[in-house]
Amino acid sequence: MRADREGRIRAVLAVHVDTATSVRSAIAPLRAAIDAAGHPALLIADCIASLGCDRFEMDAWGADVTLAASQKGLMGPPGLGFVWFNARADAARQQADRVTPYWDWRPRARPAGGFWQRWGGTAPTHGIWALDAALAMIEEEGLEAVWARHARLARAVWAAVETWGPPMRLTVPDPAARSHAVTALALGPGQADALRAWVEGEAGVTLGIGLGREPADAFFRIGHMGHVNAHMVLGVLGAIEAGLAALGIPHDAGGVAAAARVLAGPG
Repeated sequence: MRADREGRIRAVLAVHVDTATSVRSAIAPLRAAIDAAGHPALLIADCIASLGCDRFEMDAWGADVTLAASQKGLMGPPGLGFVWFNARADAARQQADRVTPYWDWRPRARPAGGFWQRWGGTAPTHGIWALDAALAMIEEEGLEAVWARHARLARAVWAAVETWGPPMRLTVPDPAARSHAVTALALGPGQADALRAWVEGEAGVTLGIGLGREPADAFFRIGHMGHVNAHMVLGVLGAIEAGLAALGIPHDAGGVAAAARVLAGPG
C-alpha cells in the first residue's frame, strides 16, 4: 500500500472465512498493516460464512465495515443481508459521489420516511421472524459459548479426518487458519463425489460439493455451523466412515472414536 501514493485504493475487502476452502483470515493484522503504511483505506470484512461461528470483533480488530447474511451461522433462510459501519466509514460515505439509492446504507440505518425504508420496500417478514428466533437462541446460549461450541465441534471433525489419513486430507494444514464453520477436504479424483453420493443415498447425509477446486470431484466439505451439536457431528462422521468402508477407499478406522475423544475432553 505504500506504493499507492495517490490514494486510489479506497478500501481493502477481506473475507474472514472462505466457505470454499475453509480458510480463516486474520483481520486485525490487516488493520495493523494498513495503519503501518499510513494509508487511509477502509477495512471491510466479509463475515457471511463466519458470523456466529468464528470469533469476530469488529471494533477491537479495526474493521470499518462488516458484511454478513442470514443463512449459515445465523441459522436463517437466505434473503437478509447485513452491513455494520463505524463513524469512519460513514464519513467516507459522506464524501462518496457514486452512491446509488439502492446501495446507500443511510436510509436503512436512519430511516426518515418510514419503517419500510429499512428494507427498501416490503419487509421480508419470514426472514425477520427467523432471525429473531436465531438471535434469541444465541443470546440464551451466550456468544462466548457459541464460539466455544463451534471450535470444539470443528476440532472433532479434524481429529476424525486426521485419523482416517490419506488419501483424505484437510485442505488447510495449519489449525489456526481453519474455520470453525466449515471444513474442506480432499480425496482422490472421483472419490469425493462417490462418497457424497453414498452417504446421501444410504445415510441421508448431504455433504457440500467442492467449490472452485480442480478436479471438483476430488473435494467435498463438511458444514458445522449454526444450530449444530455433538450428536449431529458424530452422526455425519459415522456416515462418512461407513461410506469409506463401503466404497473401499483406504482409511484407518477409528475416526469417529477420535472425534468422540475430543468431545469427551475439556472444552
